Amino acid sequence: MPKVQDIRPGKMSLTDRAYNRLEELVVTLRLEPGSVLSEGVLASELGFGRTPIREALQRLAREGLVVILPRKGILVSEINPRTQLLVLEVRRELERLMARRGAVRQTEEEKAQFLEIADGMEKAARENDDIGFMRHDYALNMLIAKAAHNEYASRAVGLLHGISRRFWYMHYKEAADLPLCASLHAQLARRIAHGDADGAAQASDQLVDYVETFTRATLKIGMPAENEHKRPLAVS
Repeated sequence: MPKVQDIRPGKMSLTDRAYNRLEELVVTLRLEPGSVLSEGVLASELGFGRTPIREALQRLAREGLVVILPRKGILVSEINPRTQLLVLEVRRELERLMARRGAVRQTEEEKAQFLEIADGMEKAARENDDIGFMRHDYALNMLIAKAAHNEYASRAVGLLHGISRRFWYMHYKEAADLPLCASLHAQLARRIAHGDADGAAQASDQLVDYVETFTRATLKIGMPAENEHKRPLAVS
């Protein structure tokens, strides 16, 4: 059975590998929002040529994770919590569709991979392994897109996952329940693996419900700090 890092649609090109590495660095905040990157430095530090790095950065720019500044560098996008609720509106519909289709159209190999990811999700939660969870989450997103066999839906939802995953990683310690979140992902993976189209659609909605609740909780947590500068000055 393949390792979680190998669950990808087909053999990865150098650009795919560069993208996977950069996407993880951005999503897990090792490349911080607001920082300015150099294409040449990234190529040197990550061990890729400039062409794969350039193409990977262009893909990240299409997903809204970086902004390419001509002749200045690459800016890692800031995180705007309120955009997450708009993202979730679109994700809900697309992911429900893809979960249904994946349950019906998956291959036997994909079924085994769904079950492996479900086990890995639960193991990451037990060990409080946030990076392990993020990697399994990425692998699950990729596998659902592959198993659904609908390139238009997968292309559209692919633009949204990185933004959502980075938001989750930034705030999960203050507002998330990692075991519950992992359990919901595992339930979705198992429903698809068992060929239960209605159950998979329901599990997809339950997962997005949880993510929406989490997002709203982070907005409430952030309010006092955001509004602090709006308090009137005391006059003595």
